[in-house]
Amino acid sequence: MKIHFLGASGEVTGSNFLLETEKSKILVDCGLFQGGHFYDARNDEPFLYNPKEIDFVLITHSHIDHIGRLPKLIKEGFRGKIYSTSATKDFAEIMLLDSLSVLQKEAARKNKNVSYDEEDVRALAKYWKGISYHEELKINELSINFKDAGHILGSAIIEINKTELNGTSKKIVFTGDLGNPPAPLLRETEITRDADILIIDSTYGGKKHEGRDERKIKLERIIEDTVKMNGTLLMPAFSLERTQEILFELNDLVEKNRIPKISVFVDSPLSIKLMPIYKKYEDYYNKETKYVIKSGDDIFDFPNLHFTLTTEESKEINDAVAPKMIIAGSGMMNGGRIGHHAARYLGNKNNTILFIGFQAAKSLGRRIQEGEKNVKIFDEEIRIRARVETIDGYSAHPDSEGIFNFIKESADTLKKVFCVHGEPKNAMFLVQRVRDNLGVDATVPEYGQIYDI
Repeated sequence: MKIHFLGASGEVTGSNFLLETEKSKILVDCGLFQGGHFYDARNDEPFLYNPKEIDFVLITHSHIDHIGRLPKLIKEGFRGKIYSTSATKDFAEIMLLDSLSVLQKEAARKNKNVSYDEEDVRALAKYWKGISYHEELKINELSINFKDAGHILGSAIIEINKTELNGTSKKIVFTGDLGNPPAPLLRETEITRDADILIIDSTYGGKKHEGRDERKIKLERIIEDTVKMNGTLLMPAFSLERTQEILFELNDLVEKNRIPKISVFVDSPLSIKLMPIYKKYEDYYNKETKYVIKSGDDIFDFPNLHFTLTTEESKEINDAVAPKMIIAGSGMMNGGRIGHHAARYLGNKNNTILFIGFQAAKSLGRRIQEGEKNVKIFDEEIRIRARVETIDGYSAHPDSEGIFNFIKESADTLKKVFCVHGEPKNAMFLVQRVRDNLGVDATVPEYGQIYDI
């Protein structure tokens, strides 16, 4: 059995792994490479395998860096089955159509073409089957199980049990992106044990997050400071999960009178389009959130909250008096409406930009977060005078301690740990910690590497 590392290897995005057995060729994820721009030129390069020969695809969750190249896979001849949780399936078409729109705009500016079209996105539905957590999937010599990763709604840890010729079995586990419990909405990440081979998220493999109470107090303080300064608080947020989590937290802060009156604008058409799916899958929520819902509270609504779907509504935010808060995509500021707001508000020292999610290297968000004072937005030089704040505790990824504890559950059986979905510094920190403390062989695979497992 072989595993090919074809993305998210030595970097965070582009999730794509090929597992070859005697009877099957299986892909786990097929995501976009992203970084300084929404679209990376590597996405136009040919796959390092023949899509026509892939038997089936397993999807961990619906973020674009995990599903974004599926339409390209269809375009190039894949006709097998795609499996994920039902929520991931429902999110996927909305996410992919939105992604295609952004890609087409970027491509037009560069006089290029996107390698697939809307027809390829729509075609995915014919091959995609949604399944439930713990619903056993049997294909050839493989038994496959999806567990709740707690990362975003519908996210899954994929356990693959392979029966060997001698009757023994081997468990290969792909974590996708793990969650960061306790999450405001979701259940905690499920534990997996007895893994032989572990391919694990290492996004924050070398960092520690704030605790739940600390992150909420910090959010409260930043909002209070914004109101005192009669300023504008910008929050670049991923449209899927992060926006919904922040609305849930704000709803609680408002209802408990912990923050002063402030207008909140959700300026993200994608977030608004995804809301019905959050209402459809309320069974995926944790007990506390279900209790709130049963009490009759709309967890995504509170006074002075405004959803701006159209371009005209977005422009009208400029006329709204301060103090105000604007939640807009994209989360790393490499596309979407956040750029327009950043150009307008970042030059004012009374305003604040708050980062609550991972910022990829070279992205606009990362450059601002790391203190760059002059940035170019829409070909305009912007001097950053606004305060720059970060709350790591709202990350949907676990910190180093959380990842290590997940690995430790299988320490007695593990033969190999592959640390993926992380920048080299964080991934290597985790590798060394696993080697030193658990005595388990761990490595950071490089793009294109193939391992016998």
